[in-house]
Amino acid sequence: MAIAQPAPPIEPMLAKIADVLPAEPGFLFEPKWDGFRALVFRGAEQTYLQSRDLRPLNRYFPELEKALHDALPKGCVLDGEIVVATPRGLDFDALQMRLHPAASRVARLSKETPSSFVAFDLLAAGGKSTMELPQSERRARLERLLGKARPPLHLTPVTRDRAEAERWLQEFEGAGLDGVIAKLESATYQPGKRAMLKIKHVRSADCVVAGFRWYKDRDDAVGSLLLGLHDDAGVLQHVGVTSSFTMDMRKQLAQELEPLRKDALQDHPWREWAGAVTGDAQRMPGAQSRWSGGKDLSWEPLRPERVCEVKYDHLQGNRFRHAAVFLRWRPDKPPEDCRYDQLEVTTPFELAKVFGA
Repeated sequence: MAIAQPAPPIEPMLAKIADVLPAEPGFLFEPKWDGFRALVFRGAEQTYLQSRDLRPLNRYFPELEKALHDALPKGCVLDGEIVVATPRGLDFDALQMRLHPAASRVARLSKETPSSFVAFDLLAAGGKSTMELPQSERRARLERLLGKARPPLHLTPVTRDRAEAERWLQEFEGAGLDGVIAKLESATYQPGKRAMLKIKHVRSADCVVAGFRWYKDRDDAVGSLLLGLHDDAGVLQHVGVTSSFTMDMRKQLAQELEPLRKDALQDHPWREWAGAVTGDAQRMPGAQSRWSGGKDLSWEPLRPERVCEVKYDHLQGNRFRHAAVFLRWRPDKPPEDCRYDQLEVTTPFELAKVFGA
């Protein structure tokens, strides 16, 4: 007996990180989109957009709600990604700006930076759940459902060819994408489970350690290190953080970095940011913003004399898109040599070619 259409909220199926694309047969490969994960429930009277953390997204994307309601048949549930597509590729900064509390701002941005939805899985069709079907069958049904889809609704490309997926991994980043997802053809949809693989770009960079944040409410353990890179003018810019440490390492870092706290603010390149509680969180390491969720982002300056090597996936503007992973200290590297020009340059790639792959 067919299971009735699932109702929100549904936890989306997740992915775990893998270093390389799987070599064994039986996988479907898709581009990894860099946007907001969303489930779309097309009901009889309304269409509901649900975020990864089970919250409604309709108020932030009114233009998408209307477009999807008009384009989709009743009784279907799609899993996918909300993105802002531009002639230069995906624009995650513009997407973030859509999460604004003012309805007037949202209305204006819905016209200036309209969103799109890229579908990559089918959880229900015709009012019946498809989550127990294998991935290959869900994909086939999704292709039939969206065979005539038009922007802002898109169907993600898919391939069984590992070599093709490797090419996507290299080329699609130039359009703002984030890697490749690998899904077992035989797998059912498993809400909340890490049942897929994500393969992302991995690179390393030598960065100046110019500050840190304490770990939660402790004063004997480091929570994260604040990283900097020099721009072409020699100015040290805040580029991100690294925070993946064991508790023993956090305590060790607190002791090891203590000497660098002495007179750190005197000639610090980020001196004007110390104690800041407002402003542009993209550039001010101590700033609060609507993206911080009320977290304490106060920071402790360090004399910018130490260098560490970190692993990162890609840049968003002039910052690491995600928290970097600490690899090792580089005592052989002078801080002034930590520059943006060491980073790998991504070759631009047309987003239209991704959609048409």
